[in-house]
Amino acid sequence: MHTKVVASAPFGPVALIWSELYGAPKVFRVLLSQPGLSATDRAGALFPEAPQGSCRAIDELASSIRAFLEGQPVVLPLRVAALSTCLPFQRSVLRAEHAIPRGRVSTYGLIAGRLGDRHAARAVGHALATNPFPLIVPCHRAVKSDGSLGGFQGGPAMKRALLEREGIPFDRAGRVAGPRFHYS
Repeated sequence: MHTKVVASAPFGPVALIWSELYGAPKVFRVLLSQPGLSATDRAGALFPEAPQGSCRAIDELASSIRAFLEGQPVVLPLRVAALSTCLPFQRSVLRAEHAIPRGRVSTYGLIAGRLGDRHAARAVGHALATNPFPLIVPCHRAVKSDGSLGGFQGGPAMKRALLEREGIPFDRAGRVAGPRFHYS
């Protein structure tokens, strides 16, 4: 395993934990900075033996992540994520979430319905709460059925800021406003 830190990113550093898998670089974890805890410190605590390292593909991904966080219309490729480390249900949730386009959101329940079980909203929420690839899989685009934000590994302020940078409007109560729900 290697660590690549995306420095100077809005919202603090982002750490990519990556390694070669079947001859290609794959990201095993994306760590976001949280209020009071930087991604660099989290990476050091969780992966103390992982040296700093990179390659061209990881450098390109780091540049794309920085651009994404700055609000540029970047689609981060799912192929760089080591999805094989996830259980089948979580993989299906992550693929469905990755398919939500910029400027749209969905709800946990709508995603569950898309996957064939409209009663699995909590399971979808859990799969996204434990998403090892935030930003690559844009889990900030999933909200509660009432339009309120729900959780996000980078915190609610980061989730709202990312959605606003994608053009998602909010009402005075802090809920997503307007019919922008994907999978409805």
